Amino acid sequence: MQREHVFWDSPALGRKMELLCFGHAGRPMLWFPTSKGRFYQYEDFGLIGAVADLIDGGAIQVTCVDSVDEESLYAAHRHPAERLVRHDQYDRYLSGEVLPWLRGRAGGAKVATLGASFGAYHAVNFGFRHPDVVDKVVGFSGKYDIHSFLDGYWDDTAYFHCPTAYVPNMGPEWAERLSRLDICIVTGEMDNILEGSKRLIGILQAKGIPHRGHIWGAPYGHDWPWWKVQIRHYVP
Repeated sequence: MQREHVFWDSPALGRKMELLCFGHAGRPMLWFPTSKGRFYQYEDFGLIGAVADLIDGGAIQVTCVDSVDEESLYAAHRHPAERLVRHDQYDRYLSGEVLPWLRGRAGGAKVATLGASFGAYHAVNFGFRHPDVVDKVVGFSGKYDIHSFLDGYWDDTAYFHCPTAYVPNMGPEWAERLSRLDICIVTGEMDNILEGSKRLIGILQAKGIPHRGHIWGAPYGHDWPWWKVQIRHYVP
């Protein structure tokens, strides 16, 4: 398997950011780590191995991105407004740096995003905000409401990074753009944040936005062994 460790100094974030890239051809995918996780998580926990045949066969090429969660929404020592500024800078890093680089390697193809736990939030939020460059989103065991990270604070930046806030209020044009995405919201009955997925599924249903809202039966829950099995059903 072709494997490449890539990094550069990000203008948007003002620091070095790292990526791990797997594969030589196929559908470009951007994978987000779990809460405060790192770019090597999916390799360490065996999810890259779980789709190794798809990577080696040229069906997909996977880029695992780093997070700045500890500097943004998980930075309890910062004022919530500062957390949101950093969170928005991360979005600009992804949209202005990672996506052009990734799509350039893939002949300009649109990208599929994927994540588990807090990475599911990132994958879904980024895809919903950028449907011009993303054509599929996969969220495993996610929570898509960021109110709990903001200590009662709220502003426009928070609103436009909170799918459970902005999706219900979308006008027909934006809802139609989301309808072009292959949206997969996946969890298990034993997920300790099951309600997070169920809530977003309900919002998408109410808006008439096509999606796959799948709740796997017990014992599937919120952990790597379950995601390792589920991923085979939603990639590529």
